[in-house]
Amino acid sequence: MPYNKLTKEEQNIILNKGTEKPYTGKYYKHEETGTYNCKQCDAHCGWPSFDDEIKGAVKRVTDADGMRTEIVCANCGGHLGHVFLGELYTDKNTRHCVSSVSLSFEHTSLPKFSETAIFASGCFWGTEHWMKKQKEVISTEVGYIGGHVENPTYEQVCNKTTGHAEAVRVIFNPEEVTYEELAIIFFETHDPTQINRQGPDVGNQYRSEIFYFDEDQKNIAEKLIKQLEAKAYKVATKLTKATEFWKAEEYHQDYYENSGSPPYCHFYTKKF
Repeated sequence: MPYNKLTKEEQNIILNKGTEKPYTGKYYKHEETGTYNCKQCDAHCGWPSFDDEIKGAVKRVTDADGMRTEIVCANCGGHLGHVFLGELYTDKNTRHCVSSVSLSFEHTSLPKFSETAIFASGCFWGTEHWMKKQKEVISTEVGYIGGHVENPTYEQVCNKTTGHAEAVRVIFNPEEVTYEELAIIFFETHDPTQINRQGPDVGNQYRSEIFYFDEDQKNIAEKLIKQLEAKAYKVATKLTKATEFWKAEEYHQDYYENSGSPPYCHFYTKKF
């Protein structure tokens, strides 16, 4: 996957894990409303007040010094900085120290609180199409999740050897739309009884699967599955704890919106 071209300073920090001098960064005391993105790949990282992150967008790893916790972009692995817990400096008792060089800022109307959901229901073009139709959704990205190969390509996933599912990462405002409402759309826009396929698309990458971030999301999904089973649906949808999400190639993003063609294997059918 091609990434943004980095300057020598950006390479030193993002690739070689350097640190910019304190109080010198572009976003020091920056308080505008928007989204902070990874400078290397433009993936949404969060940092609305540097005491939180968008679920699934940032990965924590043990620093080389064996003591601190490093934070990297979950999409490309670029170094962002470090996270410190238990210092009582913020309301959430969490402090992200991030180099401005590692970030780019996108002016948006992103609400103070947002949540993330990840759904897989066959070809990710169709799944994204229906999620984007929900006006309360802030953003969507198609990608790969649930496999064992880092940063897989579309060709690798299509070979059915990486274990990944084609999926959509949905960022939404929980004050406008609930996770349950989005999960219902997920179930009503594909056939959750099919195993490793959706319509004409066959393969484990086209499986029906919900990748949940917490017990609340898992419980909601389980409740909806029981409701469908009570209506005689033999639900094959898997429920799996969310792991690393790898953003797909740019030509897959917003595919139906850009091509002007309608989905060929995702259709709305009321089930609840």
